[in-house]
Amino acid sequence: MRLMAELAHSRVTIREVADEAGVSIATVSRVVNGRGDVAPETRELVSRIIQERGYIANRSARGLSAGRTGLVGVLVPLVFPVYFSAILSGASEALYEHDLRVVLSPTGHEHDREVTLLERLMHGLTDGALIVLPEESSEELERLLDAGYNFVVVDPRLRLNDRIPSVSAAHMSGADQAMRHLLGLGHRRIAAITGPTGWVATEDRRRGYHAALAAAGILPEPALEIESDFEIAGGAEAAAQLLDLADPPTAIFAFNDNLAIGAIQAARARGVRVPDDLSVVGFDDSEHATIVSPALTTVRQPLAEMGRTAVSLLTRLLDRQRFETLHIELGTRLVVRESTAPAPR
Repeated sequence: MRLMAELAHSRVTIREVADEAGVSIATVSRVVNGRGDVAPETRELVSRIIQERGYIANRSARGLSAGRTGLVGVLVPLVFPVYFSAILSGASEALYEHDLRVVLSPTGHEHDREVTLLERLMHGLTDGALIVLPEESSEELERLLDAGYNFVVVDPRLRLNDRIPSVSAAHMSGADQAMRHLLGLGHRRIAAITGPTGWVATEDRRRGYHAALAAAGILPEPALEIESDFEIAGGAEAAAQLLDLADPPTAIFAFNDNLAIGAIQAARARGVRVPDDLSVVGFDDSEHATIVSPALTTVRQPLAEMGRTAVSLLTRLLDRQRFETLHIELGTRLVVRESTAPAPR
């Protein structure tokens, strides 16, 4: 007991070891965990500092005294879509740097499954959790807070109470950038293929769409705004309806890249050339944006950084640190590629 108290008192951290060695936290963690992807001279230096400073013993003592598991749950609807995997990649790397491990829990967009997984994670299995696009209501999530469980929501699906920590992207700003780009190219009949009504991303992007039209003196037309499901097939179906109008749009602002890709497919099926006859803008800047032809003009969300930022917020909550805000909104920016051009005469 005396030895543990002395070790805990020294409080050597992985960051201090990294700073002294002049390397990243991730490199120190790789050395500690016996990973092979470290240069021999770097491994020797870090190992010597760890031995001199007693980092491993100190870490164990702190973990025991704090009652921590060293595990963090990550609840994500699906693993394989690019959108979710990018967030997961950033979060898992940041957790690794904090010497924490991931308990990955796909929810399948199922409310009851998410509730069950959270109940298991919060009862001693994990120290906290990241919840990506949660199915649970704000009231349900608040009950987790009341029970003393620490978590951070990444990309809220619905509006959340101010008590709930969250990380999101600047949806309205991104929509404004997309619309200003199309308006600057001379487009006036700009359609929108939206996501599901009520989702934070949908409503914020819709506000940006309408605000940009209003600023340009253009009245919105209900026929030019179609709700969809953020999937490629849904985008193709919505775009087909738009292109079959008596007076079709010259541009489509799709509320994610999947919808934009579907719109390009529908245009190609009708012999409509993109971008000569129709300009298309997406939202996300997933890797698919550069694979599709023509390469997609889109709004970039910092997906990996959202995951990393959520981890930073969660670790501060676990350490009971005080901070100014529980809600972090990361900037978005337009990436212009080949799917947009001046409006046809």
